[in-house]
Amino acid sequence: MNCARIPMLPLLAFLASATAWPALAADQSGGTVPAVVSGAYSVTFNVNVATALPAGATITCRAQIVPNQPPFENAARPMIPVRAASGVVGVIGSKATCAVEIPFSWTVNNARSGVALSYEIDAVGGYGSLPVQVRSQQGIGASYPALGTTANLVFNVTI
Repeated sequence: MNCARIPMLPLLAFLASATAWPALAADQSGGTVPAVVSGAYSVTFNVNVATALPAGATITCRAQIVPNQPPFENAARPMIPVRAASGVVGVIGSKATCAVEIPFSWTVNNARSGVALSYEIDAVGGYGSLPVQVRSQQGIGASYPALGTTANLVFNVTI
């Protein structure tokens, strides 16, 4: 009587893969665990005005943050949380300091990714007029502050 023999190496590989597939299928987040992050960013802009502005000129500063998640994670989410704040200050001589605070609280797939911060600084000549000078920057990476605390960010900007 001839018995069919099953080679041991392919059998072991099959058994190993059969136990690994359920674990991989259960973890579709790429090994990350969703985390709640909350706190605030205190953003200060030290503005140096390089060109003369009319009397009564103001500086408007705006900043916004979004979770700095990989694009495929953002695409899978129906809404990406965005937090923003703005402020207005007068120009004294050739200097102005504009500060905003951006509180946030949301759930992210990877707290180590931090946020992407964008800002815009406008020099406005007077009430109701269009900006005379504009500076902006996007996608500045920043780490999350410890849960419930405030991270202080300072930018020196010349307009």
